[in-house]
Amino acid sequence: MKKIGILHGMESSFPPAFVDRINAMDVPGIRAEAVKIDRVIQGEPLQYDVIVDRISQDVPFYRAMLKNAAITGTAVINNPFWWSADDKFFNNCLAVKIGVPVPKTVILPSKERPPDTQETSFRNLAFPLDWQGMFDYIGWPAYMKPFAGGGWKHVYKIHDQADFFDKYGQTNQLVMLLQEEIVFDHYFRCYCIGSKYVRIMAYEPRNPHHLRYDVRLPVNSEKLISLIESYVIRLNEFLGYDFNTVEFAVRDGIPYAIDFCNPAPDADLHSVGKDNWDWVVEHAALYAIERARVHKPGQDNLTWGKYISRSVNKEML
Repeated sequence: MKKIGILHGMESSFPPAFVDRINAMDVPGIRAEAVKIDRVIQGEPLQYDVIVDRISQDVPFYRAMLKNAAITGTAVINNPFWWSADDKFFNNCLAVKIGVPVPKTVILPSKERPPDTQETSFRNLAFPLDWQGMFDYIGWPAYMKPFAGGGWKHVYKIHDQADFFDKYGQTNQLVMLLQEEIVFDHYFRCYCIGSKYVRIMAYEPRNPHHLRYDVRLPVNSEKLISLIESYVIRLNEFLGYDFNTVEFAVRDGIPYAIDFCNPAPDADLHSVGKDNWDWVVEHAALYAIERARVHKPGQDNLTWGKYISRSVNKEML
């Protein structure tokens, strides 16, 4: 019997629905359940062929456990090694290389020194930085946000140079991005599962949280939607995420990828709405079953994106 597990925290709608949907499909030799852990011993496998990870970004113990599970053969969705290494600035760098439009972006050192460092730890960092060069490149207004993490935490709209230095002074030890503002005509949030199943959702980030999905796709947008779908697949193929969301802001007909490092995206019934929730439950279940079917015990069953696989083969992007 092949076993699919889901590892989750406070979520109450998606995880049980995911388990119930797989079991209702009644696929011979495949069952699903919430992951149960009573011990983790180095090099010993867990009794799961596939684990869908929804919580290890917040619980370091789970991330370590999943790496041990992966090295002993579990197909972990998403790859815990890549998830540990990835960040939003790298995402943008990769997008530039593979031809997906992104806002102009620079990365900033933390305003306060990290723990266990001192002034001499930063001998390679110019003082002052070329602030004017960065401001000229980005323009005003702009957005500043952490280079890693999510959930709209520590996101600032910046109006001018004085506003920048005021808000930058509030960021403490966070490493921040300064990013061009995209004044958009349309905005989309897109689920991507298995780098092939794509759900493009009209989304309005300026609305209250419970109304952000309460918008319609624009009329006569078939070509735009097709282009966005191709970008979603390309990004996830190179990043290697099995389960992710990508957000696009469309300005003058050009979709700019705004945020595409969301490997545990919101899948709550009450926020994404019934139609989107039904889609993500169904396709997450289908994909987990696909991974269980091809699972090979004791081997590497992780997804490694094209960036990693091409790097191993010394191929340029």
